[in-house]
Amino acid sequence: MRILVTGAGGFIGHHLVKRLRADGHWVRGGDVKYPEFEPSDAHEMLIGDLRSFESCARAVAGVDEVYHLAADMGGIGYISANHAQLTRNNLLIDANMLEAAHLAGVTRYLYTSSACVYPSFLQTSEEAGNLKERDAIPADPEKGYGWEKLMAEQLATYYHEDHGLDVRLVRFHNIYGPLGTYDGGKEKAPAAIMRKVSVAKAEDEIEVWGDGEQTRSFCYIDDCVEGLARIMRSDYNAPVNLGTDELVTVNELVDAVAAAAGKRIHKRHDLTKPQGVRGRNSDNSLLRELLDWEPRTTLREGLAKTYPWIWRQMDRRGAAQQPAPVETGVSKGVA
Repeated sequence: MRILVTGAGGFIGHHLVKRLRADGHWVRGGDVKYPEFEPSDAHEMLIGDLRSFESCARAVAGVDEVYHLAADMGGIGYISANHAQLTRNNLLIDANMLEAAHLAGVTRYLYTSSACVYPSFLQTSEEAGNLKERDAIPADPEKGYGWEKLMAEQLATYYHEDHGLDVRLVRFHNIYGPLGTYDGGKEKAPAAIMRKVSVAKAEDEIEVWGDGEQTRSFCYIDDCVEGLARIMRSDYNAPVNLGTDELVTVNELVDAVAAAAGKRIHKRHDLTKPQGVRGRNSDNSLLRELLDWEPRTTLREGLAKTYPWIWRQMDRRGAAQQPAPVETGVSKGVA
């Protein structure tokens, strides 16, 4: 098939392009930028601002399916400080992409949403219950990013109901892995912690946002792109979680990164920094029922594959501290 991946210059989109090409599809990428760490595998890479309807129309021309990943987003620090900008940018991107895909006669359309759509009143404890897809309503999502993602899910559903656009709706739960942003303010917790550990000496102290007892689950990138491909081939039009249900505290995440690095790391907790919800975990019951599959990479396995890549990036800057991690066969990419 001929497939468009928006957000192909970003972390997940870049990995997805590689997967779809390996499956034999012709792939067009669309984004405001090229991938940061290695060249795109897309047959064609369109650089344009998807807040513009004209850019969206150009991107969807002649394609059969769309994986829509493009978004203005980042880690908790970024999304907590940019509510108006994020919401406006993503509303424009998502509305224009849906209309362009509808008018172009796209046969199937996958929208990537977020666990940020789930109500804050269900995430006030570290012992968070696993969040089922139906829990998103009644709504009380995270301010800004979460509200926009939930509205875009609804809009995609209306295009399905009113215009017959065959949609798929996927809620990501904290995706991480090699070739992802690890500094600059838009990095997420696993990458930020791996960067801090890579430049720390054994027995050093690193800063941890909050008290470290907030809980999350984390999904390795290979499982993420496998899940996207499987969900696209399913016949399910309602939202579905894509993540693991391996719940850990942030303190446990730091300890797991330190183990991957072969270092003993101490923690300095900063209670003034954004922490997000207190506890969040994915309920994979629906995912297992739909696909007879769920992500299989454990957190320790995923960190062992990701930490060496981040360590190499910092080593090229002359900042990484020994010991050098054991390589695990992950593509090294370029600096």
